[in-house]
Amino acid sequence: MTIFRGSNTRKSTDMALIGPGGRPVTSEPAQNAASGSSPHIKDSGLATFAADVLEQSREVPVIVDFWAPWCGPCKTLGPSLEAAVDAAGGAVKLVKVNIDENPEIAQQLRIQSIPTVYAFRNGQPVDGFMGAIPDSQVKAFVAALAGGEGGHSHDGPEHTAEVLAVAAEAMEAGDIAMAAQAYGHVLQDEPGHPEAVAGLARAYLKGGDVERAKNTLKMVRPGGEQDEAIRAVEAELKLKAAPPPDEGESAALRARLAADPKDHQARYDLAMALDASGDRDGAVAELLELVRRDRQWNEDAARKQLVTLFEAMGPADPRTIEARRKLSGLLFA
Repeated sequence: MTIFRGSNTRKSTDMALIGPGGRPVTSEPAQNAASGSSPHIKDSGLATFAADVLEQSREVPVIVDFWAPWCGPCKTLGPSLEAAVDAAGGAVKLVKVNIDENPEIAQQLRIQSIPTVYAFRNGQPVDGFMGAIPDSQVKAFVAALAGGEGGHSHDGPEHTAEVLAVAAEAMEAGDIAMAAQAYGHVLQDEPGHPEAVAGLARAYLKGGDVERAKNTLKMVRPGGEQDEAIRAVEAELKLKAAPPPDEGESAALRARLAADPKDHQARYDLAMALDASGDRDGAVAELLELVRRDRQWNEDAARKQLVTLFEAMGPADPRTIEARRKLSGLLFA
């Protein structure tokens, strides 16, 4: 997805659309019927674009979806945008422009491919993207506009929870950029919000920027240091501090264990190597086996490392729940 802010798609602050014959189009009351039955969605054209978009955006953000009947991706993006805007309950409006019927608008805004989406606020395009994008990104895009300056007011906690949910969904889908954008939006409204700080730090961590992840955690508001999400990222950073295993290290450690299953150091090192290489389930399994064989080895090193892994995964993670159950069974057997 290509995001663009403060787009240079016009020469003046308030765009003047030029109609046939070079005549400027004046604002006229919107006459087009709304798409479907939603009061927040309508079709627009050259005669009503100024009223539907430029003037309306002074009261509420307006998203403009440029589409055409022959455009396959438009058929996917359109319903997704409509659903997200309708769910916003009036915090954002959606205007749909068929470029086949309105080539002058497409030329004025330099639309080169579709679908293209612009977001307008106070008569100006402030954000947008090109191409069909996943539902999670559409929701984040609409949520960010809905909560921004000039939009319809939302209850703060409800809007924050909505954007955080979108961010988590994007992170789960592997869209780190969209997740970071959504977490950043929350932090604009609520500086130092622990869950948003932790989410943004985790996005940097997933992107391989350990230093920025560390610095992001320092943004948490006073009293938020002990938040569960913050502690989880701190634990993950602690795990990332271990050097990545050399190629073939895991195989060599497995060979040592095959020769001597009581080589506890080899088993512990194998667990560390597995986690560093991304195999957390394998790491947990080896640490649990080490606790089973000798729970007090090296001053409870295996149990302590398991606790760190539990913190990094979070208490609600199914892997944490299952591993804690197994650990308790070993410790209290």
